Amino acid sequence: MNDKKGAGTIKHDPYAVLRLPEFRLYISARLCITLAMQIQAVIVGWQIYDITKDPLSLGLIGLAEAIPSIVVSLYAGYLADMVPRKKIIMVVISMLMLCSVALLYFTLDISHVIMLYGVLPIYVIIFVSGIARGFMNPAVFSFMPQLVTGKQLYANAITWSSTTWQAASLVGPAIGGLVYGFYGITAAYATDAILVFLSLVSFALIRAKPLPENINPQNLKESLRTGIKFVFGNQVILNAISLDMFAVLFGGAVALLPVFASDILKIGPEGLGFLRAAPAVGSVIMAVWMAYYPITVQAGKKMLWCVAGFGVSLILFGFSTSFWFSLVMLMLSGAFDSISVIIRSTLIHTLTPEYMKGRVSSVNSIFVGSSNEIGAFRAGAMASWLGAVPSVVLGGMITLGVVGVTAWKADKLRTLDLEPQTA
Repeated sequence: MNDKKGAGTIKHDPYAVLRLPEFRLYISARLCITLAMQIQAVIVGWQIYDITKDPLSLGLIGLAEAIPSIVVSLYAGYLADMVPRKKIIMVVISMLMLCSVALLYFTLDISHVIMLYGVLPIYVIIFVSGIARGFMNPAVFSFMPQLVTGKQLYANAITWSSTTWQAASLVGPAIGGLVYGFYGITAAYATDAILVFLSLVSFALIRAKPLPENINPQNLKESLRTGIKFVFGNQVILNAISLDMFAVLFGGAVALLPVFASDILKIGPEGLGFLRAAPAVGSVIMAVWMAYYPITVQAGKKMLWCVAGFGVSLILFGFSTSFWFSLVMLMLSGAFDSISVIIRSTLIHTLTPEYMKGRVSSVNSIFVGSSNEIGAFRAGAMASWLGAVPSVVLGGMITLGVVGVTAWKADKLRTLDLEPQTA
């Protein structure tokens, strides 16, 4: 009975967290930084592939970002539990601002930098931005609940935060592709830098929050061990994170979209922007739907089915030679992925103590966040060996296998229900 009551509260008041002024600033900042990162990803991917014509070079973009992010993640999680989170966010977004300005400078002085060193300077900037993102993810993840009054609003806040991210992921690639295609690479990188600056301003307007009380202060080594032990000791969290990690690692096709846009669908950088935006279209539609009709009953089982749907949609995309059918399949992949992300984020926020969220987020970032970049390298390397189409299709098939094994072994996840009124 209480479950229905809790679900009804969210359903009838989907805008609850949006009435909080600081949460609105947080949403604005998240919108701007995500737009910037998506625009930058489109520009960098197209620029590098245009110079090299090698699918492996696209995979190396992901690797250049993943390696530093993984290396710093555990320490970043510890820092997010020991240092005011806003301070960390301001520093790392300032670093990302410098990275955007550097990429813009390369286009203004291309004969001196890119012509002399090739794509190496771009990889160096992506490496530095990977360090910044490694510190940013745990800080932003653990800062958001401090802007929300009460755990009963967590699911609502996560849904709108995810919706904002997906909306920016929808619009960002299209903006990047269109600005690049019509106004050139310099204008596209300038747009990226302006958006990072706006995100920095929005975060600056949010009041600093004190760290949650830590009932068991520990040194760095013990603190990291406690965070890792918590994740690996909670089978629901571990299984949900592992499922998403392998799905993204093997099922990701985004890194190869420049190949599909250039060589298979032949639609140019403008078309690439729409392909990059398509998964976010499905994600936004699904996230908004879930703001009104949150999944509570049989959440684990539905999560498994949606990850399977994600794999199937990518297989069909890989075989497609039609631009419009490809868009639809990518939209479906985003819709299925959105459900998985919201359920996973909700249960992590709900089951993790406030003072430990930075460390748990860092483990989650290593498992899921970095698997995006490592998955991009996997896709690029496999495409260089087998071709883009076999790489995507085989990745989708492996994703289905991962879902099957998880459904068989992970009993607690398969029977998971979410109860918003006690969250």
